[in-house]
Amino acid sequence: MLDYEEELKKFKPSLEVEDIEDAVYQENLSDMTDLLREVMDQTTK
Repeated sequence: MLDYEEELKKFKPSLEVEDIEDAVYQENLSDMTDLLREVMDQTTK
């Protein structure tokens, strides 16, 4: 049986995940709300 506490102690995040996380936070990404606002603005013009 797995000892989850021991497994969690061994866990180390992948460097690639950290790199991706930094890149995502630096980007100005549109979310669904931004896209819906843009569509609504285009339809009201």
